Amino acid sequence: MHTLTKPASRGLASALVPVAMLLIAMISIQTGATLAKSMFPAVGAQGTTTLRLLFASLILLIVLRPWRAKLTRQSLRTVVIYGIALGCMNLLFYMALRTVPLGIAVALEFTGPLAVALYGSRRKLDLLWIALAAVGLMLLMPAGATQAALDPTGVAYALGAGACWALYILYGQKAGEDNGVQTAALGVMIAALVITPVGIAHAGSALLSPALLPVALAVAILSTALPYSLEMFALTRMPARTFGTLMSMEPAVASLSGLLFLNEVLSVLQWMAILAIICASIGATLTMRPAVSASPIPAD
Repeated sequence: MHTLTKPASRGLASALVPVAMLLIAMISIQTGATLAKSMFPAVGAQGTTTLRLLFASLILLIVLRPWRAKLTRQSLRTVVIYGIALGCMNLLFYMALRTVPLGIAVALEFTGPLAVALYGSRRKLDLLWIALAAVGLMLLMPAGATQAALDPTGVAYALGAGACWALYILYGQKAGEDNGVQTAALGVMIAALVITPVGIAHAGSALLSPALLPVALAVAILSTALPYSLEMFALTRMPARTFGTLMSMEPAVASLSGLLFLNEVLSVLQWMAILAIICASIGATLTMRPAVSASPIPAD
């Protein structure tokens, strides 16, 4: 009896550990987002994005050593598009956070990978996921001068971040086929090169404030380095569909983080909208074609 219990307990542990790692990664990402928002008064969303990408590129440069990647003209083009999409995605997401609650911004951004999962589908079942996502979006759209109404500009930024996330997934898959995880470092470095002029133009010398640098480093670690490592660990130890299903819970994690750390209280209607988008993401993940998979690298 004892010998039978041991393998069973080990099997349970091996199944639960990657799930726990993925949950920690999601919490880390959203904690990083709440910390990043605290930097907005000093350097704005543009400056915060710049500092995050600069520190993240330095970390990944040391860890992944991207100079070993062998790039052809075609693969370089793919990596450049991937990096630009990554940089714009981060910038637009932080721009959205200025006026849109964290959980709602993440839910709106999730329309990007949801669109990738449903792209080209001709199955009737997928119409259900599209309808659910549409209901969620309609419930979140700015409507009148009510307390629950959202800023239209912030909504547009979040949806723009979702569009960039879709490009990030498509081109990230192509780039990853050529250079594996080194693609992540190359992409973040290109993103930093693209976004840094925007951050300098907006924040100027404030980016060099010694008081901000430790916070920026923490944001880079919490939003990129730590969750990336944990998600890579989880992805190699669970089915891709399980990974995608669990990742679909991120809007809920973001909403709770916003409530706990930023005092962002959502209305019942907004929670229903987020739930609809989560259900659409889970459904699309469970029924999507095997060729389409989400990138393991943290988006926000």
